[in-house]
Amino acid sequence: MLFRRLESIGRTFHHLQRAREIAGVFLKYGYEDLLERLQLPSLLNTPLKRLHKPDPLIRQLPQPERLRRALEELGPAFIKLGQMLASRSDVLPEEFVKELTKLQDQVPAIPFAEVRKIMEEELHEPLSKYYRSIDELPLGSASIAQVHKAEWHDGSVVVVKVQRPEVQETVKVDLEILEQLASLAEKHLPGWRAHHPVSLVKEMAKTLRRETDFNSEAAHVERFARQFAGEKTIYIPKVYHEATTERVLTMEFIDGDKASMLVPESLAPSERKLLAERIGNLLLTQIFVHGFFHADPHPANIHILPGNIVCFLDFGMMGFMDVRTRENLADLVWGISRQDEGSVANALVRLSTADAEPSRPELESDVAEFMHRHFYRPVKELEFGHLIMQLFQLTGRHDLHIPADVFVMLKALGLMETLVRRLNPEHDIIAQATPYLRKARLGRLQPNRLVGAITNFGLDMADMVRELPAEVRRIVAQVKKGEARMVFRHEGLDPVMESAERISNRLSFSVVLAALIIGSSLIIHSNIPPKWHDIPVIGLIGYVLAAMMGFWLLIAILRHGKM
Repeated sequence: MLFRRLESIGRTFHHLQRAREIAGVFLKYGYEDLLERLQLPSLLNTPLKRLHKPDPLIRQLPQPERLRRALEELGPAFIKLGQMLASRSDVLPEEFVKELTKLQDQVPAIPFAEVRKIMEEELHEPLSKYYRSIDELPLGSASIAQVHKAEWHDGSVVVVKVQRPEVQETVKVDLEILEQLASLAEKHLPGWRAHHPVSLVKEMAKTLRRETDFNSEAAHVERFARQFAGEKTIYIPKVYHEATTERVLTMEFIDGDKASMLVPESLAPSERKLLAERIGNLLLTQIFVHGFFHADPHPANIHILPGNIVCFLDFGMMGFMDVRTRENLADLVWGISRQDEGSVANALVRLSTADAEPSRPELESDVAEFMHRHFYRPVKELEFGHLIMQLFQLTGRHDLHIPADVFVMLKALGLMETLVRRLNPEHDIIAQATPYLRKARLGRLQPNRLVGAITNFGLDMADMVRELPAEVRRIVAQVKKGEARMVFRHEGLDPVMESAERISNRLSFSVVLAALIIGSSLIIHSNIPPKWHDIPVIGLIGYVLAAMMGFWLLIAILRHGKM
C-alpha cells in the first residue's frame, strides 16, 4: 500500500517544478491554510517557507481578490477554472463569484518574428502566398493566442489568431496538476466532495482543449452559420480554411461598433428597443431552438453592423444542450414565471443528477420559500439569469447536481440580459422568452416525437427481453465458479487508515534501526577486522547508518508535528 501511494505521488507530481511554482503562487496570495489542508508541503517534500516569502501588502487584500490575482498569474488553465467557477454560485460564495467575473486574460505580446515563425510552421508555405501584409502590432494578446490584422491576397481585410508557443504543453501539464489537486480536495476537504471537483476540472479540460484547437473553433463558426442560414438580423464572419490550422485561425475582419462601446443615450428609443429585442431573440434561439449557443456573449464579443445587424465574435467557447435538457429548462423557467413551486421542484429534479432521491416535500418547501422571498416584484423587474443561478444554489442542500452546460447557458443568459437591460431598462425578458418556452415544452407532444419515443422504448424492451436469459445464465455461472463478488465501500475511514499506515511504517523503521544498532555493537565487541584505530570498520559504518536513520525518523516525526 505504501508503494502504491508513493507511485501515485510520483505520477501526480511528475512535473514537480510546475507544481511547486503553483503552490508558491497560492502561498504568495495567502492560501497557506489551503495548502496545508491539501497536504501539499509533504507531497512536494518542501516546507511552505521555502516555496515563497509572504507579502504583507498582498495579504491585506480581500480574499476573493487574492484568489482572482493568483489565477491570473498562473495562466490559461487557471484562468479558465476561475471563469467556470464564476458561473457556479452553487460552489463558491457570492463575493467570490462577483470577483472572478473580473478575471482578465491580458498578457504581453510575443515578438512578431515568433508569430511569423509559428504561422510558417503551421501553413507550410511562405506567408506571401496567403497574405499581402500583416500588421506587426497585435490587436490583442491573451494567454492562449494573440490577434493580428492582415490583408488577404485578394485585398480582403482579415484577422489572424495565432496560438502562443508551447501553450498546449503548458495547458496539458496544468490540467494534469489541477486534476490531482481536485482529487486531493475531494479527499481532504469534506465540504467539496458534494461539488465533485474532479468532474469540474475534467469538464473544464474538455472546454480548454477545444479552445486550443482552432480547427474546432472554425467548425463552431460553420455550424453557427448553418443554424442561422437565411436569418437577416445576424451576420457570421467568414472563415478562411486554407489558412486555418490547429494553431492558426484566419477570419474575416468585422468593422462594426462593439456593443460594449455603445452609448444607449446616443441612440433613438426605437433603435434601442430594436437592438435589445434582436440580441435577446438571437440568444434565445441559440439556446431553446438549436441547443448550440455562444457561451461568452459579453458586449466586447458582439458587434453592431449598419442596419442594426448583430455579429457575434470569438467562437472558442460554445455551449451544447440536448433536447431533453432544453425541455426541462423550459419547464423550470415556465414554472418560475408562473410562481408554481411544484413545477419548479419537478423541473429541478429532472434537470439534475443525484446519488439518492431527494425529499420532495422538503425540496418544494425550500423552493416555495425562495420564490416568496424574491417574487415580491413584477417578474420583468427581476434579473432572471442571476435569479436562476441563486435557485441552483438551493439544489446543493438536497445533493442535486446540475450539469455543467446548464451553468454555461446561465452565464450566457446573464450576459445577454445585462446588455439588453442596458439598452432598454424596460425590456421584459420573460415575455420575450415565453414563445420559445412554449414551443420547447410542446415539442415533446409532436406526433413524430411521440412515435419515435414509443418506437425506441419498444426496441429497448425487445433487446432487454432477448438478452435477459443470457445475462441470467452468465450471473449463475459466475456464482457457481465463485467469481461473483460483493464490493463494500467505506466512507470516513481514510484518516484512520493513514494513521495506522504511518504507525506501522514507523514501527518497521524502528525495528530495522534497533537491529542495526545491536548488530553493529556485536561486531565491534567481536573485534572483527578490518579495523580503524582498533575499531572494527563494519561496526562503525553500522553506527553511522543507524545515526542517519535515527535523525531521519526524528525529522519525519517533527515535520508531521507530533512526537
